[in-house]
Amino acid sequence: MAVVGAQHRLPVRKLVAASIGNAIEWYDWSIYATFSIYFATQVFPKEDARLALINTLAAYAIAFFFRPLGGYLLGRFADLRGRRKAMLLTIVLMAGGSVAIGLLPTYAQVGWLAPVLLLLARIAQGLSLGGEVSNASAYLAEIAPPGRRGRYSAFFYISTGAAVLVASLLGFVLARTLSPEQLSSWGWRVPFLIGGVLGLVGLWMRRSLEETEQFEHNKAKARQLERPLLMTLREHPAAVGRLVGFSMLSTLCYYTFFSALTPFAVTQRGADAVDVFLALSIATALFIALQYPMGALADRYGRKPQLLCWSGATALLVVPLSALIGPGVGNLLIVFCVGLGLYTAMTSIAPAVMSELFPTELRALGIGSWYNLTVALFGGTAPLVIQWIGGAFFLYVGIAAVVAFLVIATMPETKGIELR
Repeated sequence: MAVVGAQHRLPVRKLVAASIGNAIEWYDWSIYATFSIYFATQVFPKEDARLALINTLAAYAIAFFFRPLGGYLLGRFADLRGRRKAMLLTIVLMAGGSVAIGLLPTYAQVGWLAPVLLLLARIAQGLSLGGEVSNASAYLAEIAPPGRRGRYSAFFYISTGAAVLVASLLGFVLARTLSPEQLSSWGWRVPFLIGGVLGLVGLWMRRSLEETEQFEHNKAKARQLERPLLMTLREHPAAVGRLVGFSMLSTLCYYTFFSALTPFAVTQRGADAVDVFLALSIATALFIALQYPMGALADRYGRKPQLLCWSGATALLVVPLSALIGPGVGNLLIVFCVGLGLYTAMTSIAPAVMSELFPTELRALGIGSWYNLTVALFGGTAPLVIQWIGGAFFLYVGIAAVVAFLVIATMPETKGIELR
């Protein structure tokens, strides 16, 4: 095993291949939230645009509640059959759902069949993402030397940030080149069809991945487990509680800055869509650039101090930042850059922190089930809640940050440990 300070060459191709599925997953979820304001009245009756948007965001939220099911089924599949096979399956589900949305008939063409088809596509994507996060996280953590697990984990959200950046830049380009009428009639389909093409690229890259030694050494033990989900509660209750505690804030940060803030700024604060896409694109580039340095810092100084800084600063700053949301690219840049810059302290090491909570035979299942349940409850409802309660949403995020800070304070330091 390599140690910190020793000569070490990162297996970049393997890290990119393991992470690209996650990139495709988050690209698809980001473009749904970002372009929802344009296709809502195409899929639902256009007589009431606000109700159409609420229904579209409700479909977004409902799909999140299939993430825990996907996390359980695909996480158990990964613990029994391997991380690689599970990661190939998740890409197929996600890309298929993206293409289905891109080719979706409108409400004017097929009536209520259009929303039904949208919901079915979103369910497939919810199942897929529920498995992808846990399986890719386990894979990255299991192939990493103990002293470099933070650095390896950073690639997970480097891929996520790159995908969201592509989605944001695509939104910026389309908003600049197409009229609102063109975006609503056909332009919104373009990003979803691109997602299908990206899925083919992901399948090609993952075809040659090797299975992890951790899985190979523990698959027999995984097959002997009975009621593994109950076992996570019975034998690892502290791990489950901690995962839920910090994931609550993590998912709220993600969906606040990467998804919910875009329609909120445009529809409730009068911001120009082009300015929002530009500010988000610049902040996302910063988010990507900080991942690896923050992962390296956690390998050197520990996970706990970094997570405490993130949750504490978020608790103090999220409400003041919300006051800056409005017209003008300058204020929007501050909001996005500060929010996403702080968030990198968590995202850079998220796969490592989650994987260090559970033993190998329960790792994908444990992360997949409890992480995705938390995301469903808090992340999936974020765009809907922010439309409902407006600016009070940021106080809600601040309260979650206080809870996460208290939970993180109880965690042991896991820097450099051997995975169980």
